[in-house]
Amino acid sequence: MKGKHIFSLKDGKVYLIFIGVLIAIISYYQPVLAVLLALALVYLIYKYVRTIRDREREWTRYIESLTEEFDSVTKHAVFNMPFPLVMLNSDYTISWYNTRFFDMLGQEDILNQKIGELLPNMDIEKLSKDNDKGYIYVKCNEEHYKVYFNIVESKKSVVNKGNTIILYWVRDTDYIRLLKDYIDEKMVVCLAYIDNYDEVKSNTPEASRPLVFAEIDNIINHFASTYNGLIRKYENDKYIIVFENKFLKEVEGKKFDILDQIREIDKGNTISITLSMGIGANGKNPNENHEFAKAAIDIALGRGGDQAVVKEDNKLRFYGGKTKAVEKRNKVKARVISHALMQLIDQSEEVFVMGHTNADMDSFGASVGIISAARMRGKKGYIVLKDITPAIKNIYNRILTEAPEYLNCIVLPEDAEEMISESSLMVVVDNHKPSFTEAPELLDLTNKVVLIDHHRRGAEFIKDPVLTYLEPYASSTSELVTEILYYMEDKLQLTPFEADALLAGITVDTKNFTFQTGVRTFEAASILRRAGADTANVRELFKDDYDIFVKKAEIIKNSKIVFNKIAIGRLEMSSEDSVLIAAQSANDLLNINGIEASFVLTLTGEKIHISGRSLGSISVQLILESLGGGGHLTSAGTQIEGKTMDQVEKMLIDAIDDYLKEGEKK
Repeated sequence: MKGKHIFSLKDGKVYLIFIGVLIAIISYYQPVLAVLLALALVYLIYKYVRTIRDREREWTRYIESLTEEFDSVTKHAVFNMPFPLVMLNSDYTISWYNTRFFDMLGQEDILNQKIGELLPNMDIEKLSKDNDKGYIYVKCNEEHYKVYFNIVESKKSVVNKGNTIILYWVRDTDYIRLLKDYIDEKMVVCLAYIDNYDEVKSNTPEASRPLVFAEIDNIINHFASTYNGLIRKYENDKYIIVFENKFLKEVEGKKFDILDQIREIDKGNTISITLSMGIGANGKNPNENHEFAKAAIDIALGRGGDQAVVKEDNKLRFYGGKTKAVEKRNKVKARVISHALMQLIDQSEEVFVMGHTNADMDSFGASVGIISAARMRGKKGYIVLKDITPAIKNIYNRILTEAPEYLNCIVLPEDAEEMISESSLMVVVDNHKPSFTEAPELLDLTNKVVLIDHHRRGAEFIKDPVLTYLEPYASSTSELVTEILYYMEDKLQLTPFEADALLAGITVDTKNFTFQTGVRTFEAASILRRAGADTANVRELFKDDYDIFVKKAEIIKNSKIVFNKIAIGRLEMSSEDSVLIAAQSANDLLNINGIEASFVLTLTGEKIHISGRSLGSISVQLILESLGGGGHLTSAGTQIEGKTMDQVEKMLIDAIDDYLKEGEKK
């Protein structure tokens, strides 16, 4: 500060220098006068310096008094802050707090306590400079707070050499309650469809029909009135229900028990009645909720019905779906799909067909069927195939000897990417998830995508297919393709190899016609038999090497039984046929007395693959869906990355436990 005054023009220093110069000039002419003037100059300099020092002392005293006053004001403001305030050390222990924080917490001896222990629901990890918001939400004693934080570096503190975190607690309860009321009062749209209305009507004695349908109306109306909902029946088998969002959690908590109530109706009906529900919630407006509900009901029906699907934006939640999909005996849809596919093939330059990764016999057999459809319509067809998997190795060897023309039809994904155009037709078989296809990028290279699948629909789905044939009641995709081919031409033109491939696809998914087999399955098999399929040749396609038998025997030998009815086996090695071995071993484990479901874990690359099989009383689909997979009631699978075999087995057992507990609650 002193240096600043010495070099300032306002302090008179310039004048003193000027006087000094004048005295020097005068001394040349009048030395005696110059001496007197010099003495006077010395006195002026003394007075000047003393004045400067006095001013500096006065300024210092002023600053010190101002600092003391500011500290006093700051302390008064902190101690009398109108909201709770607390200071934390770098280890989140409380170093200081005001009275309002003490009153808010309602606990004694909180000094030097970790705030995370006093408030377990507080996410202290967000108290960092990386949190751009600068605040977090905390609930304390039924009150909600918006907690602002400030991180101060404590460089001079001997006690706390780390940072000090200051938390300002602003009560936000009124806003949170208002927000909750707003969310609770939003409208939820529910669409309810009777899955098998026509079948129930035709199979119920005429005298009992009014009682049956009156009971359906009564149960659905009671459901709506229980939750203060508005209900309208706009078709014989379709209802729309609107109720407040606050009741949705209660409905989900009961696992949509209305599904069980409808299924248990016994008023003279000879078959069980099933209900599907699609619920749209938390949309921007009622219209968006209605769109969500329509998408949800489509998914519920696509998964086989007898279930409820809740859709909130991009999130889906599933309830029910524990019963086997009922076979639809109306063949009109198959005929319509067949004619529509025929027209799409005629309008396309070429046809590409693609199954799921790690192709199996059903996927490959259905692909061969679509290629034969393209051939019948005079179009070139290609099967997109990345690898010859162990599951299709035998049928590929038959191509080499009996149908070499098919070698030109099998192309790699990278070759297909160069060949495909917007005018090409892409047919996806035995899978409806883009990420599970052999080459997901191909779906974006054409405007025409057809989907043919028999798996229950999951959350992920191919975007905007021009034609969808998804029937969970069917035994296999090969069965669906066989029906399409049957209605496409007056006389079915299949080669013996093509007929064998389709029959092999049906055989593998039905486990030799023992699972998921309906009337339509045997009809499809008879069509193929008349077209030249040979069951002996098909059996040859499923023969395994000696090493595979040994590995399956090891899995069965070392398997364990959990929950008294579920077998779990493990294949502790990765090979090209590990997935095939796991699937076959899961099938074999079902032959053990008392076993109702089986799961086999195996290594496949960097992932753990799980194959699940069931006799029908346990839904392996729902169990493996909770682990990111999917499939059917009796056959499902999933793959998990970044976990060890032991960790995945524990996850599987926990998922089974949750499934069984949910069944017990019902």
